[in-house]
Amino acid sequence: MPVLPTLRRATAVLLLAAATLYTAPARPAAADEPGWTAEPAAGAAATARPYFYLAGAPGTVLEDRLALANTTDQERTVTLRGADAYNTADGAFAVRPAVPGTGAGSWISFGAATTVKVPPRTRAVVPFTVTVPPASPPGDHPAAVIATEVGDEVRGSPRTKSGGVRVHLRVGGPALAALTVEDVAVRGRGPAAVIAYTLVNRGNVALAPELRIRAEALVGEVSDPPRGRALPVELLPGQRVELTEPWPGAPAFDRVRVTLTVTAPGGARAVATGSRWLVPRGLAGCTGAGLLGLGAATAAALYLVRRRRPVPGPGPAPDAPSAAGPATPAPHHELTGATR
Repeated sequence: MPVLPTLRRATAVLLLAAATLYTAPARPAAADEPGWTAEPAAGAAATARPYFYLAGAPGTVLEDRLALANTTDQERTVTLRGADAYNTADGAFAVRPAVPGTGAGSWISFGAATTVKVPPRTRAVVPFTVTVPPASPPGDHPAAVIATEVGDEVRGSPRTKSGGVRVHLRVGGPALAALTVEDVAVRGRGPAAVIAYTLVNRGNVALAPELRIRAEALVGEVSDPPRGRALPVELLPGQRVELTEPWPGAPAFDRVRVTLTVTAPGGARAVATGSRWLVPRGLAGCTGAGLLGLGAATAAALYLVRRRRPVPGPGPAPDAPSAAGPATPAPHHELTGATR
């Protein structure tokens, strides 16, 4: 086999692959990467903070600083605002849209630094204040600082990239930790069974609840669902969330009763129960059809009994004369002691 042609072909293949790699365009940055970050500025201890934590009495003005870091080679223009925070229906932490609010988000002000231009490869520190109204109730007031960059027009709509940092704000005064458990129900069947319930924060501080579940069956033995665990939710004051717990060991045919006990630091505790008949789907259909047939048969039997029963006609009036004429009294003898 000739060696020279083989080497020439291998060299050509390598040169073609190198040219392809050289001319391939660099992969653009992901569309969801803003190119900048927003986080609390390091304090005197120079330690990183995951969120802002501020506390003060009603009527006070609190101060802190936000750090914006531009990690790209282009200048970034970022707008800053405060936002009210709340729990979504499934317990996630969310913020209100950019509309005038009435919560702690409206207490946050960046003054003249609402819009900040951050040069390339630069970190900017922006101060802000939180003015607590004099009539503010005590407890936790969840909020967040939102940083938004609006880029160029793309297909008729602007590219908006946002980032946020939570503001954990506590107003001085009595703290009350309280909650309730509502709407406990067992849904689904078999391995797909779940325990649904609603948690409501009735106090004025955020809660980190823990759940314990106890299950009872009417006939057989039942294994308790997973219990004694911390829930992956931070329940904000005045909020309600709807949660579910999987119950793969639920019985297939029994009446079950579940008891939920929820506790949280600060002395919060609530207990609620719910019950349900768990019946296999096929058996439930047969039982329903059987009951429907039994009801129809019972109705038909009652109808036939009523049809066969004689209906009495109207009788003569008590004092009405008979059609045969006046009745003749029967003769009778007078019994005396004298002889006629």
